Amino acid sequence: MITLEIYSDPVCPWCFIGKVALERALEARPNHPFAVTWHPFMLNPDMPADGMDRQEYLELKFGERLVDAYRPIVERAEALGLNLNLPAITRQPNTAAAHALIHWAGLEGKQNAAVSALFRAYFQQGRDIGAREVLLDIANSIGMDADLTARLLDAGADRDAVIEADRTARARGIQGVPFFVVAGQHAVPGAQPAELWMQVIDELAEQS
Repeated sequence: MITLEIYSDPVCPWCFIGKVALERALEARPNHPFAVTWHPFMLNPDMPADGMDRQEYLELKFGERLVDAYRPIVERAEALGLNLNLPAITRQPNTAAAHALIHWAGLEGKQNAAVSALFRAYFQQGRDIGAREVLLDIANSIGMDADLTARLLDAGADRDAVIEADRTARARGIQGVPFFVVAGQHAVPGAQPAELWMQVIDELAEQS
């Protein structure tokens, strides 16, 4: 197997788009060599613990460029057949706890399921993935231990580790996500189309 490390944030629309495109390639190449691991990156590491109003956040970040900033996201998602319900999102969450949940899910072999569920909850259902009850519901939906997850969330477990992992990613030069690292050395930044990933898989097959 060849490692495919993915740096991502569950509130990053390009990360959702990039995940869907990658999965289309993996489905088209079922004998692919990739062992996928997800790593934390927080688009807003200074976000208040309880998040903030989504519209206020967007206006602060993009101002008058908001429509232009989101047009390519909507167009790319539509081209993939990916349904985004952006108007349903009312909160911009702090994602430290969501990243911790992804880590715990990985210990149970459910990391990819957790990432998928977080993306769906946020971008398709407009749920606040910084909220305890939402994270518990997501954990339960993918078969994680609800009582253990609740105890971990209440204790703030692994939040410091998430923050440190985010800092480490930035120290490595990662400034935006999604960001992919193949075999620990080949960087592939951005939400690449499925065709690129199929080409990568085919080239790896030829080399082996």
